[in-house]
Amino acid sequence: MPHRTLNLEELADYLHLSTPDVERLLRETDLPRETRGGRMIFRRGAIDEWASQRILGLPDKRLDAYHQKMVRRRAPELPGGALMPMLLEPNAIDLELPSKTAASVVRDMVALADRTGRVLDPRELLESVRAREEMCSTALPGGMALLHARQLAEYRFESSFIALGRSVQEVPFGAPDGRPTQLFFLICCEDERLHLHTLARLCVMGLKTNMIDALLTAESAALAYEELVRIERDVLPPAPATEA
Repeated sequence: MPHRTLNLEELADYLHLSTPDVERLLRETDLPRETRGGRMIFRRGAIDEWASQRILGLPDKRLDAYHQKMVRRRAPELPGGALMPMLLEPNAIDLELPSKTAASVVRDMVALADRTGRVLDPRELLESVRAREEMCSTALPGGMALLHARQLAEYRFESSFIALGRSVQEVPFGAPDGRPTQLFFLICCEDERLHLHTLARLCVMGLKTNMIDALLTAESAALAYEELVRIERDVLPPAPATEA
């Protein structure tokens, strides 16, 4: 439910942070908050928008630190930490996306996601992804964008997944470096914490590895999938040593 409210401790868990980390953000940023009966509360819908925008705009070192905190906090739920094998399949990859404009990218990516059979209401998803792009482009420097719905909603998908499209031609998509975009991920997660984790993971992979170049030159969906699985391993912390 996007209108659900969180207290301070719940918000910390939601953002994969400690309570002191959230208290620092309250002092230093415009983290959305309300006061009710003398208590501070946080509306989940407003937090979703704020958190996704903040992750996309974090500088390299702070993004890396945040991603590492996420990995540590979710370790019990995600043994090994890998997300790509769990969320992406070759049939959700289209390396010949016909899009020529930002609007057609959004339509084509939602259509690609719909072809997986996991989207329950494609029209609603399209409207929400459009609304998110109207707020501020999800394009990153270097040629990729991380599309997602403006607010998370339960029962939007049958299960969480990612779709990946590569447009045949470069598309002006509002990237902060002014360059066109050719790689488009659409993040379709049922769980809000998984959504933020996936967003941070893809940002780190795009900034710290050769992922963009590898995907731009991949010759098939199967090879693009293999590259993403391989590249993700480079940003994961090493597995703890086992005792003999």
